Amino acid sequence: MKKSMCITYIVDGKLYVNVTNRCSNRCDFCIRNNGDGAYGSDSLWLEREPTVEEIKESIFSHNLADFPELVFCGYGEPSYRLYDIREVALAVKEKCPEIKIRINTNGHSDLIWAKNTAPDYEGVFDIVSISLNTPNPKRYDEICHSRFGEKSHAALIEFAKNVKNYVQNTQFSVVKQTLTTEEIEGCKKISERTGVHLRIRDYIPPET
Repeated sequence: MKKSMCITYIVDGKLYVNVTNRCSNRCDFCIRNNGDGAYGSDSLWLEREPTVEEIKESIFSHNLADFPELVFCGYGEPSYRLYDIREVALAVKEKCPEIKIRINTNGHSDLIWAKNTAPDYEGVFDIVSISLNTPNPKRYDEICHSRFGEKSHAALIEFAKNVKNYVQNTQFSVVKQTLTTEEIEGCKKISERTGVHLRIRDYIPPET
């Protein structure tokens, strides 16, 4: 495992921000199981967690006008640093209000902080993308190996229901190639029941 201080990297014309390697899941299909980096980045395994000022410095070293979107997503669950990235995101909004800010999350924010965190996303993130992975709590536990156990699936759904009241563009995300047709239908039912949009996306290998 090669470690570095790769805080920002570019994927598909968007600026990604890597702030932590901590994660509440150990998903079988996680991209970080495949290597040290992704999509041509340097190693995303951090020597240590960067400070707020280091994150800002790395972001502002880029011309933000070149990017339509800034995405908090790296080799860990960004909501572990929710209040740090809130500070960073607000600084970005002040300097570059036209850029969209997204957080890719497993939806365990409430479990991590042991409280309802949904209000803290308001006015900070333009998009909250939550990995649903599967419609079944037992299956979720089998493939995601969450430190919170089977309750993590219900918790991420509850978080989605709450956070959509504060961030209009809240969505579930699933990877088409990892699910059966029946499971995709189950995810659609959760989407309909919660009023949270479901994005069914293709798997993109990290080497591309």
